[in-house]
Amino acid sequence: MGRLFGTDGVRGLANRDVTAELALDLSVSAAHILSEVGSRRTAVVGRDPRASGEFLQAAVSAGLASAGVDVIDVGVLPTPAVAYLTKVRRADLGVMLSASHNAMPDNGIKFFNADGNKLADQIEEQIEARLREDWDRPPVTLSAASSVTTVPTPSTWGTCCRASPHPWTGSQWSSTAPTARPVWSAR
Repeated sequence: MGRLFGTDGVRGLANRDVTAELALDLSVSAAHILSEVGSRRTAVVGRDPRASGEFLQAAVSAGLASAGVDVIDVGVLPTPAVAYLTKVRRADLGVMLSASHNAMPDNGIKFFNADGNKLADQIEEQIEARLREDWDRPPVTLSAASSVTTVPTPSTWGTCCRASPHPWTGSQWSSTAPTARPVWSAR
């Protein structure tokens, strides 16, 4: 088998090259490589609007949670937003499901380090080497269970969030900008 990671993550035809099983295995492996073992760990997971993103995001979230990582599911966002949120939320890692400019039937899995940067080739090689290795799964107890939290996406921000603080910064947001997108401001 050749190198799994390409120039920008793992990409290929969704559900043939990039499967739910691969997404789950990669996320478990990445959790072990990119997060500090023994501490409460967090990952930010986002996707683009491709149809295959939903099942791949579910698989990534399941893999991370099974490895003891709390998942913040940010839904459909641009890649730079997921990188940014990984850093500002002080998450251990970020995952973006997107094949960028590739054809719509394709999809991909891109990992970010805690600073929101693309992984170095050596780290990708470690993740790939760790695929399908045996590992001790953390016990699930009421006090130690990992969680998957879905945060409001742009399509649901509208009126439900106007009077609410931004979910990550605590500041209020306003929709008074010339665009229809919400703009957060520190108040």
